[in-house]
Amino acid sequence: MSNIDENKLHQGEPEIDELTKDRYLGGHEYDGIRELDNKLPRWWVYLFFVTIIFAVVYLLGYHVIKSESVKKLFPLQEAEYTNDSIAIAKLRGANPEPTVDLATMVPLTATTDLAAGEATYKKICFACHGPQGQGLVGPNFTDQYWIYGDTLTKTVSIQNLYQVVITGVIAKGMISYKDQLSPVQIQQVLSFILSLQGTNPPNPKPHQGVKYEKIG
Repeated sequence: MSNIDENKLHQGEPEIDELTKDRYLGGHEYDGIRELDNKLPRWWVYLFFVTIIFAVVYLLGYHVIKSESVKKLFPLQEAEYTNDSIAIAKLRGANPEPTVDLATMVPLTATTDLAAGEATYKKICFACHGPQGQGLVGPNFTDQYWIYGDTLTKTVSIQNLYQVVITGVIAKGMISYKDQLSPVQIQQVLSFILSLQGTNPPNPKPHQGVKYEKIG
């Protein structure tokens, strides 16, 4: 910076840029490049003040003030989790999920139940058992030959199939669905599977297992 510029700064008369009308900052020069004291846009300044106010309110609300009324307005994560858990418990209490009794379970015949079972089948079953139950990697659902059933009574019941669904057949690649489907959903999808008996789809998989006289 020139001696003239330094004298101006000492005399309280900062040098002004002719183009921008902003003053030069003293001591901010490097390699011939000088820094101007540019004015910040008003919107930026206001936003900066807003962030400061927000930070103060956030700090006081969440970490300083401990009154119950303030805690309700500014709950910490633990409190939010507790409140949500209580709300879910109340909701479940007012709308309990339907339950099934495995001992008395029978195939469902209502159109809505079969439609729901078909939707579940298309979502998780058809890849192994075919879109029409004709069998692919898994066995055919449309004939009288089944791998799991009561060989003494020659009966395949929905209870037999329910046990297969909840335990899985890991050796053959079928996982357990007890944590993925509710008891009602399992009953619905098994009811749909049993409704496929005798439908004779094209290209059925060869018989597997034992022929049963009563199915369902």
